[in-house]
Amino acid sequence: MLYYLFDYLDKQWNIPGAGVFQYISFRVFMAIITSLGIAAIWGKAVIYRLQRLQIGEEIRDLGLEGQMQKKGTPTMGGFIILLSLIIPTLLFAKITNVYIVLLLTSAIWLGAVGFADDYIKVFKKNKDGLSGRFKIVGQIGLGVIVGLTMYFNEHIKVRLFSKVSVLADGTALQTYTDHKSLMTTVPFLKNNQFDYNMLLPDFIPDHYVWVVYVLVVIFIITAVSNGANITDGLDGLAAGTSVIIGLTLAILAYVSGNKVFSQYLNVMFIPNSGELAIFCAAFVGACIGFLWYNAYPAQVFMGDTGSLMLGGVIATLAIVIRKEMLIPVLCGIFLVENLSVIIQVAYFKYTKRKYGEGRRVFLMSPLHHHFQKKNYHEAKIVIRFLIVGIILAVISLVTLKLR
Repeated sequence: MLYYLFDYLDKQWNIPGAGVFQYISFRVFMAIITSLGIAAIWGKAVIYRLQRLQIGEEIRDLGLEGQMQKKGTPTMGGFIILLSLIIPTLLFAKITNVYIVLLLTSAIWLGAVGFADDYIKVFKKNKDGLSGRFKIVGQIGLGVIVGLTMYFNEHIKVRLFSKVSVLADGTALQTYTDHKSLMTTVPFLKNNQFDYNMLLPDFIPDHYVWVVYVLVVIFIITAVSNGANITDGLDGLAAGTSVIIGLTLAILAYVSGNKVFSQYLNVMFIPNSGELAIFCAAFVGACIGFLWYNAYPAQVFMGDTGSLMLGGVIATLAIVIRKEMLIPVLCGIFLVENLSVIIQVAYFKYTKRKYGEGRRVFLMSPLHHHFQKKNYHEAKIVIRFLIVGIILAVISLVTLKLR
């Protein structure tokens, strides 16, 4: 909203300094500072309110060191992240931008699904929370919205540039065309663009590709949001991992929306996607501000209100900037946590059928509990996971040039 106000003041009244809001870099800086401030200052009031309402975490005794001491710690702190993300985005981003609308929708949508789960756990005293099928329905619903918007919205296009030609007078000329496309980026390959039309058999018309695309989007959003949800098991782990991923996506979004950088790095140019850097900045600031209270020993837990929302936002961000194939690398922590649960459950069921008793691959899943069982301190596990997350983020950025 402030963007439009200062744009009006600059054009109509020529007020000195008002034009600074035209720069994405300035608004990125303002968004991250504002979100940090809101999370750090307002977070304390939220925690106090949660304590007064006795909205505490119910802890199941899994035999983990220090686990039962966390009983009663306020939960549903995802509201701190959610509001610290939404308010700066509304203030500093172009709220008519289709990508901004899509990301805000994703945050609110899965935040609401997570809130329903937390509400049932806390107020209805049902430790299982929202039924798994309803969570999946919520994730599928968001996947349908994102997939259909990406395919049918007329403002979502990619830009293809022609080769630079030199005119007789020495002037360099380059033309471009914006067109609807389902092209995406394949990391580590020289010819690194992939079109979802390639997934269709020859006997199916191309205009049915949206069905395949929506199914892929549903799978990505469901997988990443569940991965973030599973990762949220140690103090600061999910929020810290999200900070690293958010920073990486901010860089990728800015490069994808900048003509000079995208051409220099040979990255797909996506008109108007540069605004997403502002959303990413608010996202990172909100997560860092939340970490002030969520780092070991945590004063508040984000609950599903935060963890489902974080995963959904990250997945949507990767999809809209056409970097969804980077997710297995960039979100490697979420992926490994997810896989550890799948492997553990599958192997246990297989050995129970074959040998009459279930056996385990890990001491406990998700993976972070395996290391707790090996008597690693919680803070050490989190720090080492974050170090791995930084390495994966660097590898993701290296893909811009490594092909």
